Amino acid sequence: MASFSVRAAGQADGAFLGDMVVEAANWRPGAARPKHQVLTEPEHSRYVSGWKRPSDAGFVALDAAGEPIGAAWYRLLPRSDPGFGYVGTGVPELIIGVRPIWRAHGVGRTLLQALTQQARTDGYARLSLSVERGNFAVTLYRSEGFAVTQSGIGRDTMVKRLR
Repeated sequence: MASFSVRAAGQADGAFLGDMVVEAANWRPGAARPKHQVLTEPEHSRYVSGWKRPSDAGFVALDAAGEPIGAAWYRLLPRSDPGFGYVGTGVPELIIGVRPIWRAHGVGRTLLQALTQQARTDGYARLSLSVERGNFAVTLYRSEGFAVTQSGIGRDTMVKRLR
């Protein structure tokens, strides 16, 4: 198994989190959009704009050389500006992205487990996410206890109960 480590995401990780939003948005092979296009769209920029707010939490995975290879984080988004996976006030929405070469090496699972534990520690009862239909990551989310609670056009909202 490939060697990587995980650390808490800090203020200085905002640019890398932006890269991971792009990875998450471009999960479908052959349908990649340029970074500037993804990050200027409000539906994607809301996940990183103003990082790190007091209610934000996250983790960054690093390869053996200390280079970032993936990240998972959550934000509380307001009802007036909901994210793709918004389910209600007080339910953080998670975002996860892993560099393609590191997918299927346990990076996403490790990040997801660390973030879930952080959400429990922070006192949240649920954690939500949105996933497009056909995305291979849905298998990971289901195996970690997320269940579909809302279906939309081409995407599902999944929630994990933490208590």
